[in-house]
Amino acid sequence: MKTAFFIFLLGAAAGAFGYYYFQEKQTPHAAPTHPAASSPATEPTASTSRTSSTGERVREEARALGDNVANKLTDWHLTPDEIGAELKHTGQIVRTKAQAAGESIAGTTANARIVTVIKTKYALDQELSTRAITVACEEGNVTLQGKIASTALIAKAVGIALDTNGVTHVKSLLTVTLDQ
Repeated sequence: MKTAFFIFLLGAAAGAFGYYYFQEKQTPHAAPTHPAASSPATEPTASTSRTSSTGERVREEARALGDNVANKLTDWHLTPDEIGAELKHTGQIVRTKAQAAGESIAGTTANARIVTVIKTKYALDQELSTRAITVACEEGNVTLQGKIASTALIAKAVGIALDTNGVTHVKSLLTVTLDQ
């Protein structure tokens, strides 16, 4: 019974995040559609317009997320060279956000929300596989495990996790697959 309730809460958190992400996070720089700009013969139906604008918003959000994470990778020492050297030396990648290290996050729902948000971000990224990466979280401390194609993707996965609200510490046990 507890498992079913936990799965229900996880689904509710994923649904709430999805609604927030797609409805509330509209891109402010999207050009508004003007009826005068298109002829009546080429004007899309309401459902087609809604579908294409939602698809465009998702693509723009994914690009913005990628750009944001790419800019932070250098600051967080997550370049492929740094990841490769650290993997050879210690066999794992560990990063902590300094500003949030003192904050504590309690509760199963907060941990489930963090895991759901990270997995959703991975799903929006074309290069990362949500099935190949296991995400665990306890009080804001995230652990990533699995096999991934390159050190650059390990850096990206760690960066995306570190860029999630509520995450204070990321430990990557991701390994690079040899069969590429």
